[in-house]
Formats: sequence, C-alpha cells, structure tokens
Amino acid sequence: MPTVPYRRLAGFYFFYFAYLGAFAPFFSLYLKAAGISAIEIGILMSLPQLSRIVAPHLWGWLADRGASRLTIVRLTGIAGLISYLGVFAGSGFTLLFVVLLAMTFFWSAALPLIEATTLGHLGEDTARYGRIRVWGSIGFIVAVVAVGYVLDWVSIKALLWVVLAMMVGMLAFCWRIPEAMVPPHAADQQPIWHIIRKPEVVALIAACALMAAAHGPYYTFYSIHLVNHGYSKALTGWLWALGVISEIGIFVWMPHLYRAFTLRQILIASFALAVVRFLIIGWAADSTALLVFAQTLHAATFGSFHAAAIGVIHKLFRGRHQARGQAIYGSLAFGFGGTIGGLASGYGWERLGAAYTFSLASVCALAGMLILWWKLRLGER
Repeated sequence: MPTVPYRRLAGFYFFYFAYLGAFAPFFSLYLKAAGISAIEIGILMSLPQLSRIVAPHLWGWLADRGASRLTIVRLTGIAGLISYLGVFAGSGFTLLFVVLLAMTFFWSAALPLIEATTLGHLGEDTARYGRIRVWGSIGFIVAVVAVGYVLDWVSIKALLWVVLAMMVGMLAFCWRIPEAMVPPHAADQQPIWHIIRKPEVVALIAACALMAAAHGPYYTFYSIHLVNHGYSKALTGWLWALGVISEIGIFVWMPHLYRAFTLRQILIASFALAVVRFLIIGWAADSTALLVFAQTLHAATFGSFHAAAIGVIHKLFRGRHQARGQAIYGSLAFGFGGTIGGLASGYGWERLGAAYTFSLASVCALAGMLILWWKLRLGER
C-alpha cells in the first residue's frame, strides 16, 4: 500500500518498544544499585502506570479538540526527553520521582496517538496493522537481549544512556511520520454509563485490573529476582525476550484460537495459566527449565489475555462508544490495576519476600478468573 508510511511507522514502534525493553526490565536494577529501597523501587516503577490513568485522556482530548496528533506527540516527546535528562543530575528518590513522573506523563501521549495515526493511514486495510506493529516486538527483543549482555560488562549507569538513545530514536521517527486524515463523524451525545454499569462490563474491567496488578511484581522485580538467584543479566534479558517471542507467537495463532474457543473461554484459561506462572516464578526460581516454561506462559498471561479482552470490549462497547470503551479499559485495567500492583509489590517484596509476593500475584489472577467465571456472559456459542 504505497500511501502508508510503513517504514517510518515501523521505525517508531521499534524504538518505542526498544525503549520499554531497556527501561522496564533493567531500570529497577539501576535503582537497587543506587541504594533505593524495595518500597521506593515499587513506587518509582509504578509511575508509568500511574501516568497511564490520566495522561492519555488529556492528550486524546486535545487531539479531539482539533490539535494535530503528531504535533502533540512531537511536543510532548521533546518535553519527555528533557524531563528524562534529570536522571543524570542525581539518584535520590525525590529527584527520580519527579523526573520519572514528568517523563512518563509526557511520553504517555506517544503510543495511543501514533496508534490512531497508523490506523488512519491504513484506512480499511487494518489487516496490515500487524505487519507494522510486529516491529515493536522485535525492538523489545533486540533491546532486552542486547542490554542484558552490555550490563554484564559495563556499569549499570550505562543504562541511562541507552534509554536516552531509544528516546532520541522515537523522537526522530515522530518527526518523519506524516499526518493521517481524520474522517469526520457525528458527535455521540448518548451517555456511556448505561454500558459501563452492566455487570459483564464491571466484571471484565475488575478482572483485567486484577490481572494487571498480578503483573506488578513481574514488571518491577523480575530482573532483581533472577539476579538474586545467580542468573546473569544476559540470561535475564533472554528470559524477558522469550516472553515477548511467545507473545508474538500467540498473536499469530489467535485467529485459530478464535475459531476453536469463545472469548470467555480464552480469558478464563489465560487467567488460570497466570496463576501457574507466578507460582513457578516465586517458588521455583532455582530451576532454569521451570523459569523457561513460565516465560512461555507470557503468551497467555499477556498475549491471549490482552487480545481476548480487546475483543470483548469491542463487543460490549458498540458504535461510537468503541473508542471510549478502549480508553476506559486501558486506564482502569492497566493504569489503575498496574499502579496498585507496582506499589503493592514494593511493600510485599520488603516485608514478605519474593516467593510470597509472587504468590499474592497468583491470588490476584485467581480472583480475576473467578470473577469472569461468575459474571462474564457474552451470549457466545
């Protein structure tokens, strides 16, 4: 499709998820080396999710009010990059809190607005979206593996420069992506609360928030957990990458799952496998084989879970409510649930230890599964 700026969009996704591949798995190791306590690490690593509760709605509202999507992305990207430079000024908790909060607040505009731009360029040919988005997963894998090897040989402080380089790459591609035409549509004046208050919607949002909370210890302390058990940073990076590789595989396989199972069945199975996964990580970290198996379960605990949840939201929020439905899902499930999970994991890690903290993650996944089993009815076959 010649009118689609495929390479420029793919380049943005590559650097955006490469940034996540450098930051999410390894920044907690930098914080630990800087003398930050487990509770404070939990607070700092939860800030991206905290920003996700409010900030995307602000940037989306500005875009809906007529501001150029890419202008917003470029300006907030510059502000986010400048904010991040504060990490080079010191490593105190208060300074890092302010820096990371500002950085994530501004950068939270990038992905949702670039997603909207990508779909705008694709028009009706949305089947090509996966061909572009897969470069994000490739970027994450390249970064998480390469950074793991690098940090085995150089100081953990080198991570700060790697993250900065990824941000520069993101910003460079933001300036190269052309605007997409936004087709006009009638404003929807109908209230959305009659959908939100339905039992199946409440059940889905609550369960997804519990799943996001269950991943709090994983995203915050998984690398620290492995290093504490004697694993190298390189192997830690490969285990992170294995999870994303499994995620790619399940995304490719999802059409077959849709034909064989209902969305409700896929969701319940994903939650059940999350229970198993986090128990293995918490109690069997000395077994490399079991950790490898646990990482392949990322295909379920993120891949099939997220794809099926998006599908359910699409079924429950119809017509002009679909965009707002996806925003509500992202904010309440990943924003609120992820923030609670990150904060709680810091307290659990310091007071209960790794095994019991991951056990609580399993309890969250189990509770989410039971809520879906009890309340989610979609009228599927």
